[in-house]
Amino acid sequence: MAGAEAAVALYARVSTQDGKQDPETQLGELRAWAGRNGEQVVAEYVDQASGAKADRSALHRLLKDAHTRRFDTVRIWALDRLSREGIAPMLRYLEQFEAAGVRVLSLRESWLDTKSPVTPLLIAVLAWVAEQERARIRERVVAGVRRAQKHGTRSGKAIGRPPCLTSLLPLLKLREKGLSIPACAQKLGVSETTVKRALRQNPAVFEATG
Repeated sequence: MAGAEAAVALYARVSTQDGKQDPETQLGELRAWAGRNGEQVVAEYVDQASGAKADRSALHRLLKDAHTRRFDTVRIWALDRLSREGIAPMLRYLEQFEAAGVRVLSLRESWLDTKSPVTPLLIAVLAWVAEQERARIRERVVAGVRRAQKHGTRSGKAIGRPPCLTSLLPLLKLREKGLSIPACAQKLGVSETTVKRALRQNPAVFEATG
């Protein structure tokens, strides 16, 4: 249990800004949780953005402040509030908090406690899952490209050159790394619709990476 003088930060995230999702729902429960543990809430960080996006300003501030040891603990409402980018990005966030010496606790996942003795095992398991996920995506991408090339040869249609993308290869490489369609769109500077259209124009590749 956290000490009476422990400084805690709260992180909340909602996906929209249309009023249908209120971060106060999460923050209220987190404040009460911190209060029950005698902690002082020194900062609250709120993002109104999809958890599949990496460019969340409040999350970046949270990570930066963690490394300055502004607080000892980060309390989140649920793990998917921290990230929905996939196992590998989630692992990187947890590793950054661990490197900063900051504890991460989740209200909805009582098993998550990055200061517990099983933390090295937890991170090792997540790392293994992330590697397996990357390997599966890599295999599917390679197989999909081969099928697409075979299909293109038979039909006489060119493969690649999706609208607004100079080449399909950068997109495939991003998908091979496990990036979501929204993350790929951000990296390539195009819309999610453009990415989806590019993949659909090469059916085998879309099937492999979808």
